[in-house]
Amino acid sequence: MRLDWEIAKRGWRRYAAYPWATVAGAFTNTIFGFLLAYILLAVYRSRTDVGGFDAGDAVTYVWLSQSMIMTVYIFSWWELAWRIRDGSITTDLLRPLNPQRYWLAFDLGRAPYHFLFRGLPPFVLGALVFDLRYPSPLDALAFVLSLTLAVVVSFGFRFIYNSVAFWLLDFRGIITLSTTIIVFFSGMAIPLRFMPPVLRDICYALPFGSVIQTPVDIWLGKREGAALLGMLALQLFWALALLAIGQFVLQRATRKVVVQGG
Repeated sequence: MRLDWEIAKRGWRRYAAYPWATVAGAFTNTIFGFLLAYILLAVYRSRTDVGGFDAGDAVTYVWLSQSMIMTVYIFSWWELAWRIRDGSITTDLLRPLNPQRYWLAFDLGRAPYHFLFRGLPPFVLGALVFDLRYPSPLDALAFVLSLTLAVVVSFGFRFIYNSVAFWLLDFRGIITLSTTIIVFFSGMAIPLRFMPPVLRDICYALPFGSVIQTPVDIWLGKREGAALLGMLALQLFWALALLAIGQFVLQRATRKVVVQGG
């Protein structure tokens, strides 16, 4: 546990070393937050409810999802793939630490930094302009747990699609496609509750819904009692399943590691 803690601190410190990059990212999320909020408010001019979301829920979804966008690192994460491509992965494999464990600990250190310094400022600005919804104390605790599981689910998926670099010389297409899939099916593009019932249920059942929509639903109090526990259990299942798949892929890939240049 001490080793994981030290690696997590490295994850925090790496991104804390570039504060202006964080400021620029927070500014971008704020601009997109205003654009998306007003687009969704236009939807509610002719109706009061869409999939169980009223206008306040929809606006809260916008600002909450913008605050989570880098916390769960939903967009392209290439670092492992590039280390495989340039041969640095051989050094990682020589260390007495599983690469997946290293990157998971690093990611769990990075995520709180991005939530506090890139995610929180846009949410606060949004709260000053719009009438946002806030959770009860119990829902707030459940949200923190759900968000932590969302980071692990996201990492598990990112680790898998980065690992294709062991077999492909050009992995950029796979990573771009994987990013597009998670953006759509997680609820980042539009709330899953806006989708047709059958597609919505499929998205919730897949791991991607656990990354964005599930934490948002919990924040808004849309899941209570057994339903709340069920969603947390589903997140935990996908977190463990994706980590297991990633470990299997890593073991298969490292049976014979071929590095470019020899």
